[in-house]
Amino acid sequence: MLQPHIQLDESLGIRCALLPGDPARVDRIASHLQEVQELAYNREFRSLRGTYRGVPVLALSTGIGGASAAIAVEELRHIGVTAMIRIGSCGALQKEIDLGDLIFACGAIRDDGASRAYADLRYPAVPDDGLLRCCQAAAAEQGWPFHTGLVRSHDSFYIDDQEEVSNRWSALGVLGADMETAALFTVGRLRGVRTASILNNVVLWGRDTAGSIGDYAGGEDRTALGEAREILVALEALYRMEEETR
Repeated sequence: MLQPHIQLDESLGIRCALLPGDPARVDRIASHLQEVQELAYNREFRSLRGTYRGVPVLALSTGIGGASAAIAVEELRHIGVTAMIRIGSCGALQKEIDLGDLIFACGAIRDDGASRAYADLRYPAVPDDGLLRCCQAAAAEQGWPFHTGLVRSHDSFYIDDQEEVSNRWSALGVLGADMETAALFTVGRLRGVRTASILNNVVLWGRDTAGSIGDYAGGEDRTALGEAREILVALEALYRMEEETR
């Protein structure tokens, strides 16, 4: 059945998906795929299909925030996708995390509205352990810097007490902040979908978020390199997962 938001159906027969936030990032994913085919573009949901080392892969943008990410997870599950990796950006909450470093989320603080709509806050937002290990192994093999730990998912970085909130979570050891990981993990776990989240750091700890994101959008070198690396890590992780299940 054609899904109302992503405008895709089960005839695709694809089990693996990459979920960028930005629709423009779909083009950068395409450059690493073979047999690329544009599929649909409705609202924030832009999609294409291709193959990576023989594995069919779907790329679907989710826009900004947990609400649209949750819609993507639900509708992708309806058409047969069973593994999803977010390839997004984040702001660092620790000083040792450099621009372009990758963060692999082993859990997410559910400071968003979307995940709360699904389950009590005592329900943990965690990735699929096997898929997370595949991400770590792929990055380690290339020698690329990465950090594994908790991230905080929230609904806005323009709140009046943003600095105070960030300092509090930083003191608790949280690595970075994004807006979608908690929803991805929560909905994915509830619906039996394997999920992981790779975040490219685009804001140094203590720096202005809006200005740094503007630099990233303009193609700042180190964050652009981080984006390319997270795409390749995600693709390699999905390939490894498929090899392990054969």
